[in-house]
Amino acid sequence: MSTVTWGILATGGIASAFTEQLRELPDAEVVAVASRSAGPAEEFAARFGIPRAYGSWAELAKDDDVDVVYVATPHSAHRAAAGLCLEAGRAVLCEKPFTLNAAEATELAELARSRNRFLMEAMWMYCNPVMRRMVELVRDGAIGEIRTVHADFGIPGPFEPGHRLLDPARGGGALLDLGVYPVSFAQLLLGEPAEVQARALLTPEGVDANTGILLGWESGALGVLSCSITADTPMTAAVTGSVGRIELPRGFFHPELFVLHRPGREPEEIVAGSRPTGMNGADGSDGTAGLTGMQHEAAEVMRCLRAGETESPLVPLDGTLAVMRTLDTARERIGVRYPGEV
Repeated sequence: MSTVTWGILATGGIASAFTEQLRELPDAEVVAVASRSAGPAEEFAARFGIPRAYGSWAELAKDDDVDVVYVATPHSAHRAAAGLCLEAGRAVLCEKPFTLNAAEATELAELARSRNRFLMEAMWMYCNPVMRRMVELVRDGAIGEIRTVHADFGIPGPFEPGHRLLDPARGGGALLDLGVYPVSFAQLLLGEPAEVQARALLTPEGVDANTGILLGWESGALGVLSCSITADTPMTAAVTGSVGRIELPRGFFHPELFVLHRPGREPEEIVAGSRPTGMNGADGSDGTAGLTGMQHEAAEVMRCLRAGETESPLVPLDGTLAVMRTLDTARERIGVRYPGEV
């Protein structure tokens, strides 16, 4: 397929941001948008020049001119929306967090695999070329054995009563909306932890406002993570190894650079396509030059579809399921349960 056609499911802020960036890709075309009612879909379509607007998710799912659907609903609706599209034969890119819990995530993964349909979590951090370079260096032993991973993501609020971040019915709280990034960062480097501990301040509505997570691996490595909807945290990350460390600046989840520290050497600033002193290897050219933000994940989806792949090696479903299990355990530790969960 020379051009990949996209459908956008939902019309909120993240859908707008993704669509704006998608329109700048010459091999992508947004052909349809859907909402729960016709009005918002028609307004969104008019704003972005999209030819078809649907007042129901089912209409979009049944549109055979759509190669892949981007699901941008609140995460409490991800299972229903993505499942509907997969059952209709559409490929799906589903926003993070993938679902409310691991049980829902497993259902989606099994559905996609049974239908031989592409499914990927929109964890754009994993597709970022700077992040990919960092992972490559860590796996090549640039900092030795990992000892600790630190990451945080917090925004200050305050949020009006009824805001989705305060609403248990919509999967509110810091952990799923923001904590998914530090957890995904740690597990990108170390895989699923053997131990999960967590502590949180809960809101009167019963969602977490300020959460700390301690992860442990059999190797002895530790992950010290936090998330908040009550504080503007540094939003940085660091990986410390036995012979060095890597630091990612504010906005670690979409980095433009990182700094490699090794004993006896000056700190080295690494950007996409560059290599630190003394490291060998290819130039890292992968066709992503000039892309920004969420365009990297869109490009990976389109690469997979053209190659006939039903899962992305950059954002594999097994990795997504492992993150959801960790988030489930952290929620159990802090006593947060969403309506309808057993």
